[in-house]
Amino acid sequence: MFLSEHQSKELLAQYDMPVPAGRLARTAQEAEQRCAEISARKYVVKAQIMAGGRGLAGGVKFAATPSAVADEARRMLGSTLVTAQTGSQGELVSAVSVEEALDLAESYFVAFVLDARTGAPMLLASSEGGVEFEQRSQMDPSTVKTLLLPEDTGDARDALTGFLAGIGITENPPIDILFAARQAFIETDMTLLEINPFARTSAGKWVAIDAKVTLDGSALFRHPEFESLAGKQGLSATEMEAQKNDINLVRMDGNIGVVVNGAGLGLATNDMVIDGGGRPANFMDIRTTATSFDIAKGVSLLLDEPRARVILLNVHGGGMTACDTVAEGISFAYSRSDRKLPVVARLAGQNAEWGIRILKDRKIPVEVFDSMSGAVSRAVELAR
Repeated sequence: MFLSEHQSKELLAQYDMPVPAGRLARTAQEAEQRCAEISARKYVVKAQIMAGGRGLAGGVKFAATPSAVADEARRMLGSTLVTAQTGSQGELVSAVSVEEALDLAESYFVAFVLDARTGAPMLLASSEGGVEFEQRSQMDPSTVKTLLLPEDTGDARDALTGFLAGIGITENPPIDILFAARQAFIETDMTLLEINPFARTSAGKWVAIDAKVTLDGSALFRHPEFESLAGKQGLSATEMEAQKNDINLVRMDGNIGVVVNGAGLGLATNDMVIDGGGRPANFMDIRTTATSFDIAKGVSLLLDEPRARVILLNVHGGGMTACDTVAEGISFAYSRSDRKLPVVARLAGQNAEWGIRILKDRKIPVEVFDSMSGAVSRAVELAR
């Protein structure tokens, strides 16, 4: 689950990480009024979208007065901001953050990710922070240094001090702040914490000027405090309904409803559909804990999608999700719907034959294929 900059910095502030004073606004008038709540000589207005690259796309503007803040907010709100990370469709700006603009003496990039080999938090840092960091790091990946950062101990502090010296931070190194960031990363089940720029102001204070947080969606059951954030992150009603039923679903603009168990298999299936000349209507990942009734809800959402012309069912039964469970879900959904889209099915693994039998016995309009390529080709053909 992605958090906006505003949400990310609210979360970091709870761990005593320094962030600029700021307020969220959804109208130009509100943006101007928020200035009275911020002690600042000048302001910065930031479009609140999930994608990065806002600074180079006009989504970050400085303003000297509250009325100038209102002007910038008026230009941003309701517009579609296209950045290098949004794709050509861009993202609608429905809110802006009004913050104090700080005088920065030095800018760095820091981030935490999980090291794939050890599962431990890995600190990434670079002295090349700022709005063009991504371009610079792509041209020269060696600018980013890494450190596996263990729990806060004397030895860990020594290692972090040496690491920061390696990127040029020798004076007043932000040891406590980075251990606070590590604590936030672990305790809230983040998969990414990115702070760019992580800056030292002209007054010598370290501040997280911008932040991006990604939370592990599979761990949300441990964090009821994030439920309200999930509801505000821009998911459609369809996607929210799927989440409630143990289905990860992302709407797309195609006409082939894709039913798949497993995120990797889902991505591979969608790639094959596109390679075959088709367009997926969605990405779907049936979680291992989903019941046949949960799956029925997910399929019902696809049947309610007016652009969908066919359902492509690609399931590999194993572990806790057997093919017959998915077939039961398909059957339940079709029994409740007046829309009987053709189903192209490829079932393999645990209880595959049983699943196919369920589909046929329940009079689902199904064509069965032994291979993924065969099923995808037929689904693309039917969708044309």
